Amino acid sequence: MATLTPFAALRPKTELAAKICELPYDVMNSDEARAIAKDNPLSFLHVSKPEIDLEPGIDVYSPAVYAKGAGNFRLLQEQGALVQDTQPCFYLYRQVMGNHTQTGLVAAASVSEYDSGIIKKHELTRPAKEDDRVRHMEALNSQTGPVFLTYRATAELDALTQRLTANEPAIDLASDDGVQHTAWVVDSAEDIAFIEAQFVAIDFLYIADGHHRSAAASRVCSARNGVGQSGHFLTVIFPHNQMQILAYNRVIKNLHGQSSVEFLAALESIFEIVEGGTGECTRKNELGLYLDGQWRKLTFRSSHATGETPMGELDVALLQNHVLAPLLGIEDQRTSDRLDFIGGIRGTAELERLVDAGAGCAFSMFPTSIEDLMAIADSDGLMPPKSTWFEPKLRDGLFCHMI
Repeated sequence: MATLTPFAALRPKTELAAKICELPYDVMNSDEARAIAKDNPLSFLHVSKPEIDLEPGIDVYSPAVYAKGAGNFRLLQEQGALVQDTQPCFYLYRQVMGNHTQTGLVAAASVSEYDSGIIKKHELTRPAKEDDRVRHMEALNSQTGPVFLTYRATAELDALTQRLTANEPAIDLASDDGVQHTAWVVDSAEDIAFIEAQFVAIDFLYIADGHHRSAAASRVCSARNGVGQSGHFLTVIFPHNQMQILAYNRVIKNLHGQSSVEFLAALESIFEIVEGGTGECTRKNELGLYLDGQWRKLTFRSSHATGETPMGELDVALLQNHVLAPLLGIEDQRTSDRLDFIGGIRGTAELERLVDAGAGCAFSMFPTSIEDLMAIADSDGLMPPKSTWFEPKLRDGLFCHMI
């Protein structure tokens, strides 16, 4: 069973939401954030990436950065730009990106259910990023970036969502990237009770994105002995059949001492290779390779396309086991400085640009499916890092959970 709790969100004043809400802190660097927030003192990037208000080059993990974020967060509240609801509520959050629509429930999830595995994870975390989120939560006394969860869709919750989203929204804004963000407040005691009861009947929730935030919430809860609202963490929970996963591509900085001819020769025993194309992958077990200014389509030979576990059959795992480790000397994707991950939202043109600028080669991938993600989580498996890129991204600052 999954226990979800309504909470009194700290939310933007309706007319200021478009100025406040921003992309998550971890999809941009400091320079990009500084440019986005320039001339906009209400931008939530002053809270989520507060180094932009300090001298360039400052260590982003410096105590001064967290203190600045906390001060900026307080200022938004003192100015009335962010206002806390007077009673606990659930919320609905719809995103429309082109032809894709997804509507999720905003709720406080249970830290103890994360710790016990009712909320399932599929990736390892990196210590520095986890520590960063702990310090950020502690400094702000709040969770300001939601964890992106999914569940196996049910007709009952779909029907409730359809009914409630026919009402007037509390917030409706279009972000600069063209994504529409719409939110509704669910404050009816009857609807709240119905939602709680429906999720009690759902066995598991799955982390789609936000492993560092959920792990950090667990650590904060432990440090505070669950006092206040620290036993819960901020989530947006979408039905599995509304999820949109894009590829997470790989750029390799060099060929590990091999020439292009030698590298291609080694790949021939692993893949069927067809020269040409655009790098777009159309099915599982198909990759694109950009090398020496040219794309090639790589299809795993049957002898190399299987694994012993659901995780081992992922294309990103097959690539690691048959190419990155044995041919390119990249033993650990989490720590290698010769490997960069490029979100599929940037397209194959970004891979071409990086390789043409001096990188060794790039691999374009076919997206991991949500069914694969859930199967791996159900088997207690862990995906290689950066196996999934979810779009559209949830906006920071739209909902904050005070702990």
